[in-house]
Amino acid sequence: MELKKTPLNQIHKDLGARLVPFAGWEMPVQYTGVIDEHTTVRTKAGLFDVSHMGEIFVAGEKALDAVQMLTTNDASKMADGQVQYTLLCYPDGGVVDDVTLYKFNEQRFLFCVNASNAQKDFDWIKANAGGIANVKDASEAYAQFAIQGPFSQNVLQKVCSIDLSSINYYHFKVGLIDKTGAIISRTGYTGEDGFEIYISPEYAVNIWNKILDHGGSYGIKPIGLGARDTLRLEMGYPLYGNELSKDTTPIEAGLEKFVALQKNDFIGKKVLESQVKTGIKKKLIGFEMIEPGIARSHNKINNHGRQIGEVTSGTMSPSIGMPIGMGYVETQFAAMGTEIGIEIRNRVAKARIVKKRFYSSKPVCKK
Repeated sequence: MELKKTPLNQIHKDLGARLVPFAGWEMPVQYTGVIDEHTTVRTKAGLFDVSHMGEIFVAGEKALDAVQMLTTNDASKMADGQVQYTLLCYPDGGVVDDVTLYKFNEQRFLFCVNASNAQKDFDWIKANAGGIANVKDASEAYAQFAIQGPFSQNVLQKVCSIDLSSINYYHFKVGLIDKTGAIISRTGYTGEDGFEIYISPEYAVNIWNKILDHGGSYGIKPIGLGARDTLRLEMGYPLYGNELSKDTTPIEAGLEKFVALQKNDFIGKKVLESQVKTGIKKKLIGFEMIEPGIARSHNKINNHGRQIGEVTSGTMSPSIGMPIGMGYVETQFAAMGTEIGIEIRNRVAKARIVKKRFYSSKPVCKK
């Protein structure tokens, strides 16, 4: 099947990006190199093309009811203009997707969903909420950029009509970017201050170029999927297909704070409620390597020669200079400080369980 292309595909080629297949799209994995791009985001500002993400609107008089039934978090607590991290679950508690939810008002919500799940999510939302709300796949109507890093506000302000300091963390406003209508949210997937912007695809090339031009004095660079992955892993953020899947629940993934068991029934509630009460058999943990070696997804995790789990993500952390990773282990082995073994290329390297948030950023945005 032919890969989909974002509106910036030719721009990425012109910038010398290495393009790879990702979730059915041809996407830039790196430009100057993962470490350089990673460090740029941590210290300056980076611009990501995330136009492959999906956008799904749920609207109508019962839109809030539909969203509450679909999601694990409590959307009734959201103010207009707020963004919420939440999850869609199957009846057995497995994760359909982890998403960000935008509330325009009680009759209009927007789901930003993972590219690999966009069609599946739309079908799921339509099947379960289409009877009480209007569900629309608007993915083709938007290009999406993420600008992340300490100087993100300085750069974006040069082309934005809104006073960006007025947008609190996990909130959004509708305004103009280079005289073009846009949704502008103070969100991201890196742990740094930053924004995600939604614009019409026809203006994508012009706005991308203007942001890079205006951000030149701040050291802004285009950033690929490789650095996006190392940045999110340092923060312990889950990635669907790695830490989250139909075979894992939000409770097993340590995402209890995004599961509002006190609200009325939602899909998967009974199973998640039971797991909270009776416990779970496996748990997502973070680890750092004690012995040389970089863990990768699907490496086996051992305890005294017995397999107790599997790695979901692993990398050499550019910010802290050591190999880190996440994985699922049997709950009895999940305590902080527990020594485990990671099978790497036919040998077992020692590792230690630590907090999943490996790196502490200091975003300047309002919380």
